Amino acid sequence: MVRESFQEQLKVLRDTVVELGRQVETAIDCAMTALKDRNLDLAEKVVMDDEIIDKLSLDVEKKCTTLLALQQPMARDLRLISTAMRMHVDLERMGDYACNISKTVLTLGGEPFITSIDDMLHMADLAREMVRKNLDAYIKLDRELALKTAKMDHEIDHLFGKVFQELMTLMTENPGNIKQSTYLSHIVKYLERIGDRATNLSESIIYMITGDRYELND
Repeated sequence: MVRESFQEQLKVLRDTVVELGRQVETAIDCAMTALKDRNLDLAEKVVMDDEIIDKLSLDVEKKCTTLLALQQPMARDLRLISTAMRMHVDLERMGDYACNISKTVLTLGGEPFITSIDDMLHMADLAREMVRKNLDAYIKLDRELALKTAKMDHEIDHLFGKVFQELMTLMTENPGNIKQSTYLSHIVKYLERIGDRATNLSESIIYMITGDRYELND
C-alpha cells in the first residue's frame, strides 16, 4: 500500500510538470500572437497569467521536496524526482521569457514594424514545438525523441544570428530605427534563451531515462 501511494505521488508530480509545460507553451504562443497582431490585451493577459506558471513551478518544487524527505527514493525513482526539480526551473524561466516578450509588446504599443517579424515567429514556433516534443518524450520515456528535439535548437540559433544582424544593420542605416530595433532584439534574445532552456529539458529527460548526463547545449 505504501509503495502504491508513492507511485501515485510520482504520477501526480509528473502530471504537474506536464501541466506546467502546457502553460508555458500557451504563454509563448500568446506572447507571439500579441506581437504579430499588436494585441495589447493579450500581451497583458500573458503578463498576468505568469503567476499561474510561477505557482505550478512552486508546486512541483514542494512535491519533489516532500517526496525526497518522506519516501527516501532509490535509483530510478530518485532520477524521476531530480529531473522534475530541474525541469520546473527551466520551464519557469521560459514562462518569464514569454512574459518579458509580452512586456516588450506593451512597450512597443501599436507602432508599425520597421522590418518583417516572420523569422521571429518561426523561432517561436520551433521553441514551442521543442517544449511540446520534450513533454511527449517525458511522458513516453522516449530518449530518441528528446535527442532529436534538442537538435531543433540549431535552427533557432541560426535564425537568432540572422535576425540579430539584420536589426543591427537597421540601426546603423537609420538612427530612427534604433529604439524599435533594440526592443525587437530583446524579443529575439528571449526566444533564443527559450530554445536553450528547451535543450536543457532534453538533457534532463535523457538523464531520467538512462542515468547518463549529456551536454547538448553546444
